[in-house]
Amino acid sequence: MTTTADLETLLAAHESDAFSPDALAELDDREEFPDGAVRLLDDAGMPTHYVLSPDGDFSETVRLLREVARRDLTVAIAHGKTFLGSAPVWVAGTPDQAARLAERVRGGEAVCWGLTERDHGADLLASEFAAVAETGAGVDAEADAEADADADAAGGGWRLTGEKWLINNATRSTLACVLARTDPAGGGRGFSLFLVDKRRLPEGAWRNLPKIRTHGIRGADISGFALDGAPVPADALVGEEGDGIAVVLRTLQLTRIACTALSLGAADHALRLARDFVTGRELYGRRLADVPHVRRILGRAAAAALTAEAVSALSARSVHTLPGELSAISAITKAYVPTLTQETLLSLGELLGVRGFLTSPPGGGFAKLERDHRICAIFDGSTVVNRAAVLHQMPRLGRQLSRRRADTEGLRAAADLTAPLPLFDRDRLTLLSVTGCSAVQTLPDTAARMVEQGPPQAGPLIARLLTELAGLETESADFVPSTGGLPTAAFGLAERYERAYAAAACLLLWLENPPLRTGRLGTDGLWLRACLTSLLGEDDSDVFGALADVVLGMPTPEFTLWGGTA
Repeated sequence: MTTTADLETLLAAHESDAFSPDALAELDDREEFPDGAVRLLDDAGMPTHYVLSPDGDFSETVRLLREVARRDLTVAIAHGKTFLGSAPVWVAGTPDQAARLAERVRGGEAVCWGLTERDHGADLLASEFAAVAETGAGVDAEADAEADADADAAGGGWRLTGEKWLINNATRSTLACVLARTDPAGGGRGFSLFLVDKRRLPEGAWRNLPKIRTHGIRGADISGFALDGAPVPADALVGEEGDGIAVVLRTLQLTRIACTALSLGAADHALRLARDFVTGRELYGRRLADVPHVRRILGRAAAAALTAEAVSALSARSVHTLPGELSAISAITKAYVPTLTQETLLSLGELLGVRGFLTSPPGGGFAKLERDHRICAIFDGSTVVNRAAVLHQMPRLGRQLSRRRADTEGLRAAADLTAPLPLFDRDRLTLLSVTGCSAVQTLPDTAARMVEQGPPQAGPLIARLLTELAGLETESADFVPSTGGLPTAAFGLAERYERAYAAAACLLLWLENPPLRTGRLGTDGLWLRACLTSLLGEDDSDVFGALADVVLGMPTPEFTLWGGTA
């Protein structure tokens, strides 16, 4: 498998078996894991794209995962979790660790990421799961002989004890990347990451916890595990001792952007269901698709989906071109895309009416889709957590915005969907972005280019956008994070910054990709005007109606910007 087209062809060929919507819905009803669909993806080579080598393409991984999510979110979440579980090794592992893990991931082995605990949730610094170093000698249990031999060969090992809970693929995985307390005092340097190989543990050292029943993704393996003095070799340590929290934070810069694939796929699926409903339903002798209010809802939803796609595309390519800014970009992206998509699903659910609540035809699967997507805003840091991360960097982001400093070369390379990507350089990942966020900081210049090169119809929208940016610049310059916690009002500032980034993504993609200015979506700047209208909170029935016409006239898998064509 090399392209999204290859994957789409494969999935379409299996709509009557492994990827049958009815069969997947039945598995969901029974809360059973979608084994057939997962095996199909394994056999097709999908796991190869979860290996992030320096010469790999992170954006391709996002595009492929989106293709799966278009069909079924449970399958995408269950299968894609291996990228999240293995990503810490791509970020901080030794070359030998990365090579060994890559071989196993390509072979289809599942990897989970053990971060959260029952009593602590997202508060990682409160984690109790512990790792204690040992010398590699003096262990009496005969059952531990093989593990001790591994530890001796590696120069001493560790004993892991504790429980991890609400972990995707905890039971089905053969490998787990686990955060453990290595200093009883805890703190920022008190935790480390370990890659635990279940097959190398003595019997009884690992105990699976029961599957948790969930509102959505009911068939996924959401469970947990408990370890009791489990011996692991020294080379199970990922990164340096005490680097666990820092490695997690750098890894989240990748995984948060990867999660947008799930939301994009959900939006694609929802638009298809809504389109099919409004074209096939008549009310009072009139097709719903011909009712102006319905068209406005459909067009606005399409604009939101395209905006989310623009953000995801720019951010995914920034992994290669702007890695030093990912601490800000990833938090902005993860806060914005799943939240916007969930709001879009809500509006489309209202359009579907009672059919949006049905779990069988003629509901078409929307109820399952909406349930499944709700978790996407929580994965890898909730919307609130990510907005708080943006706010903690806001003083620097505000200063850089006022200075108009930016990495213009890296930004243009991210925005040009046809430009070759530089090698992924994990050493450029930082916990704070020194250079801020180039996309937002260059927005005045980008807007000026847009006035010169863009469609005249976009001019008034650009003017209003610059007014919004001026207000953001003033507010961000005055913002000072509070040591006693962030005030509720501050989160509105984070939302405004997200919208500025989204607007910049739309403008940059338009400017750097001439094919996006053609076709039904591109003529007269239709998609761009619709996205900006939505971002500014305005209601233009004409532009949303025109966009609805495009949705009604083309298959939703083609309703995309990222392929470089419109």
